[in-house]
Amino acid sequence: MNDQSSPPAEPAVEPITRDAWRQNLHQIGDDEGFYEELGAQHTALFVERGETLIVTFENLDHVYERGDDKMPWGYDFVTSRGWSMLGMMAHDWTWYRDRDVLDFFDRLRNDGFFQKFDKVVFYGASMGAYAAAAFSAAAPGATVICISPQATLDREVAGWETRYRKAWRRNFNGRYGYAPDMVAHAGAVHLFYDPRASLDAMHAALFRGPNIHKYRCRFMGHRIASLWLQLGILKPVVEGCVDGSLTGPGFYSLLRRRRENPRFQKEMLQMLEAADRPRFLIRYCKAVLNRRRAPHFRNAMKRAEARIKP
Repeated sequence: MNDQSSPPAEPAVEPITRDAWRQNLHQIGDDEGFYEELGAQHTALFVERGETLIVTFENLDHVYERGDDKMPWGYDFVTSRGWSMLGMMAHDWTWYRDRDVLDFFDRLRNDGFFQKFDKVVFYGASMGAYAAAAFSAAAPGATVICISPQATLDREVAGWETRYRKAWRRNFNGRYGYAPDMVAHAGAVHLFYDPRASLDAMHAALFRGPNIHKYRCRFMGHRIASLWLQLGILKPVVEGCVDGSLTGPGFYSLLRRRRENPRFQKEMLQMLEAADRPRFLIRYCKAVLNRRRAPHFRNAMKRAEARIKP
């Protein structure tokens, strides 16, 4: 007799525990480089591949909660290109301002760790961008990629910074402290920010020098990197910074992809509504509606048209 019953459901995959996750990183480090726990709040995973080293900074909780492999940002992207990787992870919003992390980078610098590589690149976004700029001082001549960076959260210098209250009491002076000073001996420093996001623009203004290359990402807000992922340009931008091929015109050409992105379009609509520019809003809604069906934009256009009728 034929069995007409439904096939048995596949067993549910048990979520990986934090201990098992750490053990996995330990194993990778033992096999391919090293893994270190720097106090209670930070970890470092080094995977050795080629002569280019990418140093990344991010929040460990984001790593643990994201995806199946739960590896540091860009692990597959970096290693697939034959680059080595040092992935720094923070368990809290620490801005990496712990003595264990400072001592770790002092040790790497003093041991000549960075000198083993032909090229060293520090990468980070937001909190990670602050750390990338600050700790690049351990590897003079390194390339630095900062997306929406902070220069410091020192209340005496950046008292206008109203975000990140949790980190205000941390010490942003001393070793690897003030990020704009720390990049003075770096190679090219690529800094990406939205000039219309006033707090980010104020931080960006504190970075000055002949090695600073600023790229203005208008209407992208603070979460630039996540939008770049949607646009498919994060990897080309990073590659261009790493190999030195990124230019202003080339970058802004890539940025044109944002015009077709629903998230960007929605944020533009909200900006136009807040600015009370109904005629410009109507033109923008028509441009979007010519590309796709968007009831929200059609309704916004009708409201704007009703406002300007005599």
